[in-house]
Amino acid sequence: MSDKDKPNYPLNVVIYWHMHQPEYRDLRNNEYHLPWTYLHTIKDYVDMVAHLENNLDARAVVNFAPILLEQIDDYARQLDGYLNHGQALRDPLLSALAEPVLLLDEENRIHIIKACLRANKERLVSRNGVFAMLTEMAETALKDKDKLCYYSEQFYADLLVWYHLAWTAETVRRDNIHIKSLIKKARYFTIHDRHLLIEIYFDLINGVLDRYRKLAEAGRIELSMTPFAHPIIPLLIDIKSATQALPDVELPLASEYPEGYERSRWHMQKGIETFKHYFGFTPKGCWPSEGSISAETIELCSEMGIQWLASGETVLRNSLEKSGEEANACIHNAYQYRDKQSACFFRDDGLSDLIGFKYADWHADDAVANLVNHLENIAEKCADNPDAIVSIILDGENAWEYYPENGFHFLNALYEKLSQHESITMTTYSDYLESNHNRRQLNEIVAGSWVYGTFSTWISEKDKNRAWDMLVDVKHAYDRAIKNQQLSEEEINLAQIQLATCESSDWFWWFGEYNSAESVAAFDEQYRLHLSNLYQLIKIEPPEYLTRAFSFGSGDPVMGGAMLPGQKK
Repeated sequence: MSDKDKPNYPLNVVIYWHMHQPEYRDLRNNEYHLPWTYLHTIKDYVDMVAHLENNLDARAVVNFAPILLEQIDDYARQLDGYLNHGQALRDPLLSALAEPVLLLDEENRIHIIKACLRANKERLVSRNGVFAMLTEMAETALKDKDKLCYYSEQFYADLLVWYHLAWTAETVRRDNIHIKSLIKKARYFTIHDRHLLIEIYFDLINGVLDRYRKLAEAGRIELSMTPFAHPIIPLLIDIKSATQALPDVELPLASEYPEGYERSRWHMQKGIETFKHYFGFTPKGCWPSEGSISAETIELCSEMGIQWLASGETVLRNSLEKSGEEANACIHNAYQYRDKQSACFFRDDGLSDLIGFKYADWHADDAVANLVNHLENIAEKCADNPDAIVSIILDGENAWEYYPENGFHFLNALYEKLSQHESITMTTYSDYLESNHNRRQLNEIVAGSWVYGTFSTWISEKDKNRAWDMLVDVKHAYDRAIKNQQLSEEEINLAQIQLATCESSDWFWWFGEYNSAESVAAFDEQYRLHLSNLYQLIKIEPPEYLTRAFSFGSGDPVMGGAMLPGQKK
């Protein structure tokens, strides 16, 4: 960029990472059905904070779903109990790694093998020759289960260790002498080696939230929240809001979610309380689950004292069109819906999706140079707007499995180049609002999410709609139990949390034929379990339909279905 092309003002840029996992526990006994919370913690949440710690001039916003915070804390408590108080671990995969005695009946052998095959072959498996060999042996055994009995205990021990080493943060793999020693050893891991891994993971999990808190207190990042159990708030408030972006959308049989506004307020309040419990202060900002907003959602956030929230670019474009305004050359602004106090920011889909879906196969320096070039072009278009702000928003966990070395080189280059660029200011939303007071007005909001600007990922397909009808059924039963005063205060509190878990967006995300059979089966089972548990808590016999799977996947989506682009191609 030549001097004459330089913008009049530096371009404000916010990098916004969303950390989120659904509730994987059976809340009756706190046993975990899937290991993704602790695996993403030891790999992604640890790496993401380390990169921010190591780049003093970088700034970012980091969002944590409250139910993720609770699960991270629960894993820390589990590991402390195991290491220091003789207690059992409640996650089957973590327990298999830790326990001296491997229980190797056929069911457990298959469970360990299947669990340890859930890793990106190109990035997590192939870089480790012994791990690649072990996974080949594991795949062979699954094809011919008669061979399982001939695989030794050492095979399973080594497979478990290598799987966890592959899921260990790159910054830890590079710096921790014990991890480096285990990688070098490569074979014949002992119980001492496995115990050492457990101690390392305890330290990582136990300290990770405090590391984010310290960065926030130092003003180097901003922390924000989502509603407690990550529900789609606009759909809780009004199921028919899905028609605003998709007028012909097929809706569930139920015309409304009972007392959905009150449930939305409960999720917001519980989310704020949970955030404050772990970080010690009240959040100023909110990423409404999946960037899902509506007029009522913005009103609720404003009433709850939320100073800013964020959503998707297509929501903005739909809303500008409905407001009778054209999307001019510079749509990168802070917005205000009518007289509501919460400022609204909108994701740049193109830039965010480049990181999420394209740059993984690029050399890190080329990828960052390309991103910077796009930002320079935006700065030119917005040269006369000192308040221009670009929001790059995406998952803080799922993309890095597809990058070399967990995105190590890309993230280092990203923070270094952006923080040193003379025409770019890395900032946070709260810092931006302190010095930039102008907001562009939005008179109308078209309800939608960051995915395509609609709610089609969570409603409209027959299995998703069936899941909504199941949820409405259990909510009616819950309301009757509360009205009839048949529950104690303690039982009501437990039922409220269980209901919140059932209201999570994640179950609806995975239902449908386009997702893989394995993923759909796992989330179908989890959803029906959570619904059944709620019926049990309110002392009502669960309906017969909960005994049968209702959604079956057959697809092979990009990135396993865990990520979607913001706009349809």
